[in-house]
Amino acid sequence: MTLKTRSQPLGPSCSASHIPGYLNSSSLKSAGQVFVVSVNDAFVMKAWGATLDPTNKSGIRFLGDPDAKFTEALGLSFESASLFGNNRSKRYALVVEDGKVKEAHVEPDNTGVDVSAAEKVLH
Repeated sequence: MTLKTRSQPLGPSCSASHIPGYLNSSSLKSAGQVFVVSVNDAFVMKAWGATLDPTNKSGIRFLGDPDAKFTEALGLSFESASLFGNNRSKRYALVVEDGKVKEAHVEPDNTGVDVSAAEKVLH
């Protein structure tokens, strides 16, 4: 299972490169279940998923973390209330096997698209 997250759905990096990198990866089918989690509500996440993958061909699930509880439990939130009105999630991708994190790809600047990019996460 690959779990990737982003702090700002519909933002330029997320919608133009980060998520499309996973959607278009030739390794997606062999990656198992893939989830996109963001500090947003389920309605925003449903709309984001429908925008990026309108036929749900990829099988990627878009999940909301409205109160950032999941994100905070992972220790992956960052202070951004002055910009976004609430704290958000760092950009990251986790590879999880048997319920344990096998690999953590956390962007060092919280928002870049480098270490968490599909080509570096999906093997």
